[in-house]
Amino acid sequence: MMITNEDRIYSFDYLLDESVKIHGHLCPGQVLGVRMALYGLEKIGIYAPKGADRKKLYLFVEIDRCATDALQSVTGCSLGHRTMRFMDYGKMAATFVNLETGRAVRVVAREEAREKAKEYFPEIENRYQCQLEAYKIMPDNELFTLQVVKVIIPPEDMPGRPMSRIKCGVCGEYVQDRREVSRNGSLLCRPCAGGGGYYRGKDEAACK
Repeated sequence: MMITNEDRIYSFDYLLDESVKIHGHLCPGQVLGVRMALYGLEKIGIYAPKGADRKKLYLFVEIDRCATDALQSVTGCSLGHRTMRFMDYGKMAATFVNLETGRAVRVVAREEAREKAKEYFPEIENRYQCQLEAYKIMPDNELFTLQVVKVIIPPEDMPGRPMSRIKCGVCGEYVQDRREVSRNGSLLCRPCAGGGGYYRGKDEAACK
């Protein structure tokens, strides 16, 4: 598959180079992420993710590793644009959604591809280098499994202006896009409602 943008066609090598610029170095995860992006986009009929199709695409990623940078680089989806949603599952997987057609596919990296790589480059002793080179040429069905899925994206998770802005009844900070929680008649942010967040102030006054 080739990614297009207006009148320009981008090859796999170009997309990989661009991804490496963002990620900082070339690794098997970058190759896998670019391949996964190309495979998922093709399966939902998106060919210009940064051009004519940019408002049609929504992406769920399930891991915060190297491949995610590649997925963002190729698709143009991001948390800031609200076109990417991070699901903290720890799985090398991503779901691609065509908002126009409703078609969605979940692509999962095959664990056995790690060992399969040795069959392609047995002369490369370093397993990471071996995987890096093999992932460039292995067929999609050896790298990934594909699952056609249905995804319902709530309005508050879609791109656009915030749908709501609520003041937390405990810490006084504002919560956007319906992330507040109702507790005993009060609207609270999730850290205050859940008994603590990932952070602690020195005085322990807020969100405890």
